[in-house]
Amino acid sequence: MVAPQKIAVLGGGTFGTAIANMIATNGRNVVLWMRDEENVERCRQTRENHLYLPGYQLHENLQVSSDLHGSLKGAEVIFFSVPSSAFRTLAKDARQYIAPEAMVISTAKGIEANTFKLMSEILEEELPETRVGVISGPNLAKEIVNRAITATVIASDDERLCKEVQVLLGSPYFRVYANRDRFGVELAGALKNIYGIAAGMGAAMKMGQNTTSVLITRSLAEMSRFAAKLGANPMTFLGLSGVGDLFVTCTSPLSRNYQIGFALGEGLTLDQAVAKVGQVAEGVNTTKIIKQEAEELGIYMPLVSALYETMFNKKPVSEVLSSLMLAEQSTDVEFTAGECHERDV
Repeated sequence: MVAPQKIAVLGGGTFGTAIANMIATNGRNVVLWMRDEENVERCRQTRENHLYLPGYQLHENLQVSSDLHGSLKGAEVIFFSVPSSAFRTLAKDARQYIAPEAMVISTAKGIEANTFKLMSEILEEELPETRVGVISGPNLAKEIVNRAITATVIASDDERLCKEVQVLLGSPYFRVYANRDRFGVELAGALKNIYGIAAGMGAAMKMGQNTTSVLITRSLAEMSRFAAKLGANPMTFLGLSGVGDLFVTCTSPLSRNYQIGFALGEGLTLDQAVAKVGQVAEGVNTTKIIKQEAEELGIYMPLVSALYETMFNKKPVSEVLSSLMLAEQSTDVEFTAGECHERDV
């Protein structure tokens, strides 16, 4: 396999910075693009992204730029690492600069409001000639930069794309597994953020480990019901991008969604919690989107419903926790592994 001459990472947040630096450390020519020109200049001068990964030295191979055209010119592999709310706009802006047959990979774990599109589907719509993949898994950026042993999933039908990403990111501390179920992997990454918020609430209210285990089991059951209804392979949810990512999001204070939930559990309003965390937590909007979709499709998701009422209708946080017990005993923790069908589009 011929190594790509240039890689671009679009988005200078925690994860975008972390993977760009990993690629640079592996000896590749990589550009990290971000909109904030002031932060670009600070990164160049200090060789640190103080806003998102303070104290983490940027590799000398890593270039930082606010010039989208220059960042994408000649890039053969492009990672989109921006929040879901900005994803389509960036894809539209980047379209004229991306070469046909380029490999484009989403690292965002969210769903577009109104369209219910996953990020890879947006890439297919806006960049129809490119080859599309998704990265998802239990990947806390601050642990990655500290070289904690980590694994992720690259999901795509394109075998060459999967192999290329495995080479670009693989290292003794970062393992990349390939999976062909792009839809299931990406859906799992979006759904788990909802339950990270619920777990953070519970932690603030000092719920015990028994309760946490019930929450994680109930969450996996809800996720699998939703996935099966939409045509994803529910067995994907038992893997790294499903239960693996769910576990870390529901147990780690480094998770932004967990942090939002913890702040809510301390009595803050949603706006106050978001302001306190200071970064986008995809689970907030995903909760709203999934509640609406679940109601339209008739999918039983009591945790999502309770969390929605707490965040958007100011119901007491205790209602989310009490919903752990007030539910159908026969199906509430039952993992769905029914027949997988193609998703309707």
